[in-house]
Amino acid sequence: MYQIRKAKLQDLPILLQLEHGLIEVERPMDPTIKDGDISYYDLKGFISANDVEVCLIEHNKKIVASGYARIKEDRPYLKHKKQGYLGFMFVLEEHRGKGLNKMIIDRLLKWCKTKGIHEIRLDVYEDNVAAIKAYEKVGFKKHMINMRMNIESLDL
Repeated sequence: MYQIRKAKLQDLPILLQLEHGLIEVERPMDPTIKDGDISYYDLKGFISANDVEVCLIEHNKKIVASGYARIKEDRPYLKHKKQGYLGFMFVLEEHRGKGLNKMIIDRLLKWCKTKGIHEIRLDVYEDNVAAIKAYEKVGFKKHMINMRMNIESLDL
């Protein structure tokens, strides 16, 4: 049985392991990620913050999935002033395909609504087809493409 709950500071060691798992999945998709031990998030700060909700899913008292929603200011020319930004969406491989991503997203969307936030965004690598399908399945739509170029070897 899977149970979802808000993360606590004592969950930090396991959440950091999940973060490293996420980085290892994403590293092959992004040549700009540094080698070595890195961190994406200030999870300790997120857990303590009022404008961030970090949640996790437990199975048999083991943390198997995670995600967060962060309220952030948006660009002044948009209709909304703030957005809910989702990140740290990760499910251990042996628990994928069981609707855990949807459980996390549903919980985070409800939290955003209680904060008066209705515009929700997230970033996903184009090569992460499984994640894109999971996000589309819960209602996300592709909106903008972020493009990059490394010009180090170009003769300009």
